[in-house]
Amino acid sequence: MLKSIGRNPAVLRFVGRMLARYLVLVRKTSSFKIEPQDLYERYDAHRPFILAMWHGQHFMMPFARPDDWDARVMISRSADGEVNAVAAERLGLGLIRASGSQKRRQMRKRGGMRGFFESLSALEEGAIVALTADVPKGPARVAGPGILQLAKYSGCPILPVAIATSRHIDLDTWDRASINLPFSRMALTASELIHVPHDADDETLEQVRQAVETGLDAATARAYELTEKGHG
Repeated sequence: MLKSIGRNPAVLRFVGRMLARYLVLVRKTSSFKIEPQDLYERYDAHRPFILAMWHGQHFMMPFARPDDWDARVMISRSADGEVNAVAAERLGLGLIRASGSQKRRQMRKRGGMRGFFESLSALEEGAIVALTADVPKGPARVAGPGILQLAKYSGCPILPVAIATSRHIDLDTWDRASINLPFSRMALTASELIHVPHDADDETLEQVRQAVETGLDAATARAYELTEKGHG
């Protein structure tokens, strides 16, 4: 998305600040529904957990965090990631700069292993770790192994969540990114917690991976359904 402006740090920081301001505008001009209504009370006792979301559906996620929850989001070190990182930090999130990959040779370049250990440390400190379940650059909405391994070795459950707005622009990108628009009906939804046993074998991990996809797809569909129906 940002190839046209390159990797000039000053420009990327400026775009990130503008993105944060724009997202605040979307939030302030939109109504907001949460389902289940007791979402925060229900999952507060289960902190720390791993918050899972789909790529391209993440822009409004900073507003899903209560002020007293320590949440740290994993964001890639790409140009797009730099913009997202600046915006996320200005909106109160901690940062873990890394991303996964479907190819092992790209893991070092993207900081995947370092991000994994930073995420483990964050969870041990009691912070929520938020990350996209699908891996750049696709396939979209197919959960990768990274989030499963993080849950397995940390012992923390995965919570699939989605946030959507009634007014949005869907881009023709690999992740089907959705740009949220002001003056919308906004909805935040969550599926049930998903636990990964410490001794999970490949078959169990595959079952959990499918459960993460199912949970995210269900949360996403429900979020859009709520925005289309309205909040009445």
